[in-house]
Amino acid sequence: MCGIAGFVGFKGSNEEAGLRVRAMCDAIVHRGPDADGYHVNDGVALGMRRLSIIDVGGGRQPISNEDGSIIVVFNGEIYNHHALRRELEASGHRFRTRSDTEVLVHLYEDLDVEMVSRLHGMFAFAIWDSRNRKLLIARDRTGMKPLSYLESPNGLEFCSELRSLWALDSSRLRVSPNAVMKYLAFGYVPDPSSIFEDVRKLPPGSYLVWSAKKGAEVRRYWTPPRPEDQAIDERDLVAILRAKLDAAVASHLEAEVPLGAFLSGGLDSSTVVALMSRHASGRVRTFSVGFAEEKYDESAAARAVAAELGTDHTELIVRPNVAEMFETIAAMFDEPFADSSAIPTFLVAQLARQSVTVALSGDGGDELFGGYTRYRETLGRSGGDGCVLAGLISALGLMLPHIFPGRNRLVDFGRSKWGRYAATVAQPVRLNEGGVARADQPGAGAYIADQLRHRFPLERSEDFAAAMMLVDLETYLPGDILTKVDRTSMAVSLEARVPLLDFDLVDFALRIPGNGRVTKGESKRLFRRAIQGIVPDSVLSRPKQGFEIPLGRWFRGPLRYRIEALREPSPGLRQYVDVGATRRLVFEHAIGRRDHSALLWRLIMLDCWLAKLSQGRLGCPPALPELAVR
Repeated sequence: MCGIAGFVGFKGSNEEAGLRVRAMCDAIVHRGPDADGYHVNDGVALGMRRLSIIDVGGGRQPISNEDGSIIVVFNGEIYNHHALRRELEASGHRFRTRSDTEVLVHLYEDLDVEMVSRLHGMFAFAIWDSRNRKLLIARDRTGMKPLSYLESPNGLEFCSELRSLWALDSSRLRVSPNAVMKYLAFGYVPDPSSIFEDVRKLPPGSYLVWSAKKGAEVRRYWTPPRPEDQAIDERDLVAILRAKLDAAVASHLEAEVPLGAFLSGGLDSSTVVALMSRHASGRVRTFSVGFAEEKYDESAAARAVAAELGTDHTELIVRPNVAEMFETIAAMFDEPFADSSAIPTFLVAQLARQSVTVALSGDGGDELFGGYTRYRETLGRSGGDGCVLAGLISALGLMLPHIFPGRNRLVDFGRSKWGRYAATVAQPVRLNEGGVARADQPGAGAYIADQLRHRFPLERSEDFAAAMMLVDLETYLPGDILTKVDRTSMAVSLEARVPLLDFDLVDFALRIPGNGRVTKGESKRLFRRAIQGIVPDSVLSRPKQGFEIPLGRWFRGPLRYRIEALREPSPGLRQYVDVGATRRLVFEHAIGRRDHSALLWRLIMLDCWLAKLSQGRLGCPPALPELAVR
């Protein structure tokens, strides 16, 4: 696990290039505190910060091929590297290390850019081909590891986190109003956009090739498969899924440093821990955090699962300094990011890092197997989809005053399937005539639905359940969930692995029809059957509980001053939001008329990020507080 950064096409001296790439890597020292490494020559600079996991003593980067013509810097883990190594050695390649990183350069020698399709793992890497003067950067299929780039007239710059580009040259970076609008809608900036104009995120399942003649060309090497008609008996599907789950977890256990797992007591994390216990040589180390507020505390469930599975369990009930924690979380992200569950995710990562260097998580199971409540609710609700009467009722709802009781239900009744789904994943925002984002304006649900429908024209399909999961897999999962896990774990130099997103498991799950995974009456239908006998029975019967925080209570207490400040937005925030709309949000929330916690949190996080930007602190690694415990 590492952070990478670099550039090609630089016109200055090697000495100047070396200073610049070091500055880029210094900004991401938290991603790799164990070592750094650089290749600088003839206008090309590759750099990395290393968190040593495999071949701790000999896997220093950059790593080159036998004659030094192919050089790589790499972030992540390649889980099939042993099999690839055997193939490459059989074809005559010689290895100097035991690192999975070295597999990349030799595989590139044999297959060029097609080598990416052979990799199973979480990865973002850059390969410089000095003979052909060509740069290849690539990202794993589901976006577990981040990778952004900026093409300039002379070359290309790339990085794991945008703070590296800021450290390189902040004068070129301009905030994109369109990206701000997307952030306010989704709570994150979806790829390929970034918060800065001209800076792009490399989409999951894609690679980019740069050369001086052709510039940058982005190509997709993997597209998620669509569901297939299944002729296999359900019992056989269950058996196959159980075997793939077991193989996925087993493949993620390789490490030369202490390894553990996050445990919430839910289906996904309990499955990962149960399967780890089958393969581990000793007791699995598990970690959980809870809040003093009982509604948000999952520690009792995690404790019960740990006891049944016999893990070495560590839990803490936290009472964080909310104001301090808020600033800490905002500083961890290189873009505005508003998933408030980043707070408990960071806390459990901070707790785990006191004992281990690698931790497995259960993320990805909801998108693959239909775990989110919104799937069942969307499938179970009747509504528009071409009904004239429903459309009239929805139009009537839009005509009613914003605070009219039942208004939102009338509006929702006339929505199409896509509209109902979109309303569950995005807040209503739109752009002014001047291109400025306005918070809480009606009609934006249609915009979000159109964007989703444009990317995934599956509304004509009868398998709408599979369509929703596919959209989440390609948007919400990389943009929110995996970004949250990567940044919060890397902030404390912890490698977080996601075995439920193992390639073989993902490929198998996506081919299963949606109603085999979720129905309006049952979530994770096939998954539940596959893990019977693996996890304790209590896990299967426990209602789903999100990894949440008492945000509403905090807004009435220690963070009240933050929402009150939105009545008069700061100069930075005022550039991007409508003042009247934000005042209405604060007023309605303060008197208890509406719960605007999610959108208020987005505005507060945006304001904090903009302040950090104006102060020139974006290029600084995050400073972390002491772990707050009861």
